[in-house]
Amino acid sequence: QVQLVESGGGSVQPGGSLRLSCAASGISFSLYAMAWYRQAPGKQREMVATIWGGGSANYADSLKGRFTISRENAKNTVYLQMNSLKPEDTAVYYCYAGRGATGYWGQGTQVIVSS
Repeated sequence: QVQLVESGGGSVQPGGSLRLSCAASGISFSLYAMAWYRQAPGKQREMVATIWGGGSANYADSLKGRFTISRENAKNTVYLQMNSLKPEDTAVYYCYAGRGATGYWGQGTQVIVSS
């Protein structure tokens, strides 16, 4: 049984930081590309960042420089460090594991950026 469990969401003031974690089980973690997506109220889900097993990563253009994705294959965990948060970063953040045509989603963690 595959499980992706996100944690680390919460409420933060503009300019603050949060670190999201996603712990995976039931997959050969290092073989999967891992990604973070987010979905704001009334908007489509969008890709935030992706990281491959070897550590190469790419980001949504609008988020480069503020967000950093990383992974620890030994811990089956992927992270998203979010800095200089803005109110428009408010969303549910989802973890995704993908390999070829196979993909799995986590249940999401809420991030609220508000003063």
